[in-house]
Amino acid sequence: MSNMLRIIPAEQYQAKRSVDSGTKEQQETVKAILAEVKERGDQALRSYTEKFDRVALADFRVSEAEFAEAESLVSKDVQEALKEAAANIRDFHERQVRQSWFSTKESGTILGQIIRPLKRVGLYVPGGTAAYPSSVLMNAVPAKIAGVSEVVITTPPGADGKVNPAILFAAKIAGVTEIYKVGGAQAIAALTYGTEQIKAVDKIVGPGNMYVALAKREVFGLVSIDMVAGPSEIAVLADDTANPRYVAADLLSQAEHDPMSAAVLVTPSTTLAQAVAQEVERQLADLPRKSIAEASIRNHGAIILVNDLDEGFAVINEIAPEHLEIMTADPFAHLGKVENAGAIFLGPYSSEPVGDYFAGSNHVIPTNGTARFSSPLSVDDFIKKSSVVSYSRRDLEGNGHKIVTLAEQEGLAAHGRAISERLRDFTSEEQERDNG
Repeated sequence: MSNMLRIIPAEQYQAKRSVDSGTKEQQETVKAILAEVKERGDQALRSYTEKFDRVALADFRVSEAEFAEAESLVSKDVQEALKEAAANIRDFHERQVRQSWFSTKESGTILGQIIRPLKRVGLYVPGGTAAYPSSVLMNAVPAKIAGVSEVVITTPPGADGKVNPAILFAAKIAGVTEIYKVGGAQAIAALTYGTEQIKAVDKIVGPGNMYVALAKREVFGLVSIDMVAGPSEIAVLADDTANPRYVAADLLSQAEHDPMSAAVLVTPSTTLAQAVAQEVERQLADLPRKSIAEASIRNHGAIILVNDLDEGFAVINEIAPEHLEIMTADPFAHLGKVENAGAIFLGPYSSEPVGDYFAGSNHVIPTNGTARFSSPLSVDDFIKKSSVVSYSRRDLEGNGHKIVTLAEQEGLAAHGRAISERLRDFTSEEQERDNG
């Protein structure tokens, strides 16, 4: 039995949840950067870009020529894969579009809700060696479907002062043409406060390092944000029909993200548990990101033995994983038992990377157990709703005294008076009619 991926009974497992607020030094650094960019604008951006990215830039915006050059640098295979992935993402998210609605009562009262897109949204995209064009699609496509008129990307420049060409190509097919070569907490500051070159936005989405995450948390309230994501997670619920090679490979697909990532198998099968533990070690041997995945598996991985699948789902719902794979004889039969999970993958061919890249579902998913109360990024994240009330005289006459009663119960006399003044007029008008 492997000693790297521990096998433990369900009663000994406890999901680890914590909010990483960074060190005090990191927090102070972020606050200083935010204040500096707010005060000095582009001048501060240039200083930080030179300091952190080792490149001097006068103009941050990606030019049309850079877009054209990027397309020539992206292989045809990658281009076609990104185009098809974008089409799948559009198809999935177009089904999420909400419509405004109005309801008219017999009394003449009209109630409704107006759906409007946010006007301007900022998408942060990691740069350098960690270039994720798939994240561009996952964030930008739903925003465009929602009707956001201005989607802007900020991303760190490379040592040559340019943006990774795959990011530019993905942005182009997603319909984003406003991109700035700015990264880190300073990019979040620019998107929040605005600078001479970069207009402020209404919401900031997209993943980043600790400094980006802390900056997003700090500016929340001045702008909206998507979430403060933690390390990636995967949980696999499997019975003895599952292929241990597939299970091990899927666990490692998330373990390679980050040493803090969590990869967990929940199963009632001791035979499967032992086979998966051995497979994980075998597959780790030649993994390019072995050191990262190994640290993840050793410190945050586990195989949890349960008595049966029902107990397994209870464990899963407690974990509330970012990604959940169900590899059982009949996975659809168990779907209704899942209460808490960001994204659910059913069957042996629904490996989690299918969702990460291509199927069309969003890969920006709640982590750290927050699937208990939050959802994957969607079109809803890029809209705002306004309630509409057109109350009729008939309903105010009939219900006004109830409104006054509730206002007085809460000690808000002016609220009650706003209604009673109208009711007094109604009474006066009735008396005049009676006297006439």
